[in-house]
Amino acid sequence: MTETRSLSQRPIFVAIGAAVTVSLIGGAATRIGPWYRALEKPSWNPPDWVFAPAWTLIYACCVVAAVLAWRAARSSSDRAWLLSLFFVNSVLNILWSFLFFTLQRPDWALAEVATLWLSILVLVATFWSYSRASSLLLLPYLFWVAFAACLNFRIVMLNAPFGV
Repeated sequence: MTETRSLSQRPIFVAIGAAVTVSLIGGAATRIGPWYRALEKPSWNPPDWVFAPAWTLIYACCVVAAVLAWRAARSSSDRAWLLSLFFVNSVLNILWSFLFFTLQRPDWALAEVATLWLSILVLVATFWSYSRASSLLLLPYLFWVAFAACLNFRIVMLNAPFGV
């Protein structure tokens, strides 16, 4: 019984560990300093304090979505497929922060955010066949990245060129 219980809790620990890892790496790449503060931003740019709670909620939804989809998967190959989709998405999530903040290239980040958004859309569509609830839980992430892409676009338009 204990072994069965620990196996059923494994996806929870894996999902939480992955979310914490992605948030820590992405957070380390997100340097809010003089360069970022000097950027001209649109009037609808949220205050800096909004981002931490928004991402916390998004990561929590992703954890629950991943666990629901994992448990609904019919085979180990299905679970491997779901994990690979989340892994690609996680790399793209971190890459955006690295491009925008670490390299200070919002123009490159703008090109990359389309791929990030598409990876979330693929997750939403794929999870639908496993668990509709898990798919719906990913919608805040999809909408937030769409909003971030619009914000990224305006920042590029207001501040270009970069890297000169």
